[in-house]
Amino acid sequence: LIVIMNKNRTTVIIGAGPAGLTAALELLRHTDIKPIVIEADDCVGGISRTVNYKGNRIDIGGHRFFSKSDWVMNWWKEILPPESSSDGQVEISYQNKKKTVSLAANPQQNADKVMLIRNRLSRIYYLRRFFDYPLKLSLRTLSNLGLVRVVRIGFSYIWASLFPRKPENSLEDFLINRFGRRLYLTFFKDYTEKVWGVPCQNISAEWGAQRIKGLNITKALVHAVSSLFKGKNKDVSQKGTNTSLIERFLYPKFGPGQMWEAVAEQVIELGGTIHFKHKVTAFTCDNGIIQSVRAECKESGQVLDLPCEHVISTMPVKDLINGLGKAVPPEISAIANELPYRDFITVGLLCSKMLANPQSNSSHANNMPPDNWIYIQENDVKVGRLQIFNNWSPDMVADPEKIWMGLEYFCNEGDPLWNLSDAELMSLAKSEMTRMGLIDPSDVEDSVVIRMPKAYPAYFGAYSRFGEIRAYLDTVANLFPVGRNGMHRYNNQDHSMLSAKLAAEAIASGSTDKTAIWEVNVDDEYHEEKEAKQ
Repeated sequence: LIVIMNKNRTTVIIGAGPAGLTAALELLRHTDIKPIVIEADDCVGGISRTVNYKGNRIDIGGHRFFSKSDWVMNWWKEILPPESSSDGQVEISYQNKKKTVSLAANPQQNADKVMLIRNRLSRIYYLRRFFDYPLKLSLRTLSNLGLVRVVRIGFSYIWASLFPRKPENSLEDFLINRFGRRLYLTFFKDYTEKVWGVPCQNISAEWGAQRIKGLNITKALVHAVSSLFKGKNKDVSQKGTNTSLIERFLYPKFGPGQMWEAVAEQVIELGGTIHFKHKVTAFTCDNGIIQSVRAECKESGQVLDLPCEHVISTMPVKDLINGLGKAVPPEISAIANELPYRDFITVGLLCSKMLANPQSNSSHANNMPPDNWIYIQENDVKVGRLQIFNNWSPDMVADPEKIWMGLEYFCNEGDPLWNLSDAELMSLAKSEMTRMGLIDPSDVEDSVVIRMPKAYPAYFGAYSRFGEIRAYLDTVANLFPVGRNGMHRYNNQDHSMLSAKLAAEAIASGSTDKTAIWEVNVDDEYHEEKEAKQ
């Protein structure tokens, strides 16, 4: 059965993650266009969803709600106001203007529909010890590393500063030039290769420019020293601070998915449509214009044929190109089908307590460390990162006396790690936490496995020819790729939202120029480290 929808002024949006839902709400707020959102899953949020397991919530990948963009920060605050004073009001700034937003009248509802203001702490676990991240020149750091390592790291950084690697082609070049070879080998190499599954010299330096930007060891140390005199930064905006160095961030009370569930509610209230469990399978094109989008229900097999004026796509680029079919030149299809991705597994462990560790800084009877997440640099385990969900929000945990943690594994869909059964993955997680001296396996009370395919667009292999794909996609006048997978770019949540905002603005104005969209998180306007213009 094929159902043909009415075109009217319709934009089909593929994906109900941050980019897709931002685009839908912006179109509804500022135009008479009715968005139709197609989502393959049964929930919104994409990788920014919250998974609820028996009242214990999992944030897949960890999402700090912080942005250098005032527009993004204010947009979030309008959807879920920050925890406020007792009068039930919150003040939001708009480019030197101020607006007071009253929370809903129901006190119980008010208490839930808020963003918490959280302190940030992330550390590195290496040599069975905790190191501050970003690194601080503290007695603990010096003691943990030892005098010989510290001296070698210092001379290595000086050498890299005086004789940087040129040209800077690989991620290894990028990291050594900013941190020195010794620090790169100590704290970056093993973890990064766990994440991507390939040597750092095979990864494009663009990944470092995307994720680390202007941060280097000097700036990290200057920030650490200045913090001693300034105290904690109580301003959530933290203007002028590199994102890797922020100390506070906003966070929805029930995890990132709460934000996107609230946005989806507004999209539907304003007249938009969201089709869940539908997969886009094909596009009908004529002279470089998409005429309609075909989507199939994964449960019933019913096919929707959606005529449209525009398409905003957050689907993986390789799937988008395949859906466009014979209209795509063969060489473009070949590149797209070789684009690499990195997949992701979270194993949730519910523990009654962790093992005592004098370095954990724990003030809890159950020895829970204070970190949001911990980077696992140890090379004798596969786990790459450990989240402590209690420290993102106390409401992520059903029983506050328990420790709810997520062990993050990076893999490729179909490889031996991905193909392990849930029981095998749970056993692996418990054994690795035990081996690292962090838990006693008898203290694990429950566990769950979450798999997330295509979590990270990768910057190696066929990615070197992505410019050819972009050039082709730009010829499809009414197609606007946005978001992480839509642009095959390791965007943060806020950058995905900005790309969606610009797509909505282009559609509203009748523009087919996508230059500004592709420049989000590349152009100086969106860089965390803004260089002075010449």
